This record gives sequence, C-alpha cells and structure tokens, in this order.
Amino acid sequence: MAPKPFIIIAGPCLLESWEIGEEVARELVEIRREHPDIRLIFKASVDKANRSSVHGNRGPGFREGLVLLAELKNRFKFEVTTDFHGPDQAEMAAEVCDVLQVPAFLCRQTDMLAAAARTGRAVSVKKGQFLSPWDMVHVVEKLRAFGATEIFQMERGTSFGYGNLVVDMRGFQVMAANGCPVIYDLTHSLQLPGRGDSATAGAREFADTLARAAIGAGIDGLFLETHPHPEISLCDRETQLPLKTLAGRIHKYLTLQEMQNTCKMQNYVKRNS
Repeated sequence: MAPKPFIIIAGPCLLESWEIGEEVARELVEIRREHPDIRLIFKASVDKANRSSVHGNRGPGFREGLVLLAELKNRFKFEVTTDFHGPDQAEMAAEVCDVLQVPAFLCRQTDMLAAAARTGRAVSVKKGQFLSPWDMVHVVEKLRAFGATEIFQMERGTSFGYGNLVVDMRGFQVMAANGCPVIYDLTHSLQLPGRGDSATAGAREFADTLARAAIGAGIDGLFLETHPHPEISLCDRETQLPLKTLAGRIHKYLTLQEMQNTCKMQNYVKRNS
C-alpha cells in the first residue's frame, strides 16, 4: 500500500505584493523540484479579516488579491489556497483556488462549511483554538453532508490559559479517525495571542521541535507561512519562517517523514505476511 503524497501548504501570511508572492513562489517551486513526490499548495491570504488591531494591514482585498493569486497559479503551475470569511465569498474564491480554507474561528459556522463544500473544491478547515480534537468529527460530518469529497483537517493549537497555545500530539491520531488527512499548521501554533503590541506575538524558536513531534505523531502534511524578511512583514512577524531557511527545514522534515513511512510499510508487511 503506497503512501499518499505528503502535503506542503506554504506561502506568505499575506499577499503583500506581486514581488513578495513571486519570490516565495520561486523558492517553493525549487523545493518541489527537489522533492517531486510532495503535493505542493501555495497559500497566501488576500484579505485578513481577523486582524488583532483595526490598524492591521488586511492586504490587497478579496477581489484584487484573487487576481494576483490567479496570476501566480498560472505562472508557477501549482495549486493555490486562501482563506475566506463569509459564505458569499466561497464561489468567488473557488474560481481561482483549488482548496478553500475555512478559518479557525469560523470552523463551526454551518453556512461557511456548506458554501465551501458546494463549490466542489477541496476544503481545508482549521480546528478552532476552542475545540477539542474529538469535536472535529462534527465539522467533517457537516462538510460531507453538504457534498465535500476532499477534506483537510488542520491543527493549529489549543488555547492554554491567556496568550498561549499548546499542541496536543494525541489530537492527530484522534482526528485521523475521521478518515481525512490531518495537516499541522506549524507557524500559527507558534503564536502567543494577545501578547504583542496590537499584533500577535510568537515563539518561532520552537518550530523545528514541534514539526518533528507532529511528523512522529503521523501527520499527513504541514502548513507553514514564510516570508523573505519576516521582521518587516505586514503580519505574523514573530512566527513566519525566514524564506532563506525554508528549503533546509522542509528537507529535514521530509527526511523524517520518509523514515516514518518506511516504518509504517515494514509494520504493514509484517502484519500481512
């Protein structure tokens, strides 16, 4: 039984400009060339509707951002995804995106899930910071009821008191029982919500530790945000990964994941021999 391609969803937090999008896209295409067995999906938000502060930059806007995203998709020949924030935006996003991303805070909104499912596109839904892994079965059931055939469940951490998130590694196994790929949202799980100055703080130094642990727990893919210069990016400055480190990190992560697959295959052969 051959394993399915490991999923890498990556890109800048915000589609700040064509230049930023192009620079990140070029690096991701090179990573795909080095690792042709992965499923690469380019991610960039086009309208950040859930900023910490009213002064936060929301990006180019939904319509304008989708135009840029479509141009990147056509030029670099990869799948693309972005988040949407209302049922009325689903059809418009589906005209460009191969995968529609449902934000964590909206993961229980039935109208959002229905609108995404009815487009016929794959749906990637983030588990809310307020949900247990066991609650995701209801989210998946809703999506299936409305016709979704390809569903990604994404773990981005759980609120732990004020201003902190934790990732329960048991949750990956629990969510996998729903029969859909489980993807670890690495960079958002590094956030320290509410602990920045009108912006979300973060703890990027734990990225590799958590990625290795999640791969060991059997995830089906990784979601991560990256920027050429995170320190001057317009959002998530303390959690986006520096673009110059991305290829090396992904190589390490994929090497570990391949070792994990080898062990699974050996165990499968033993059980069936």
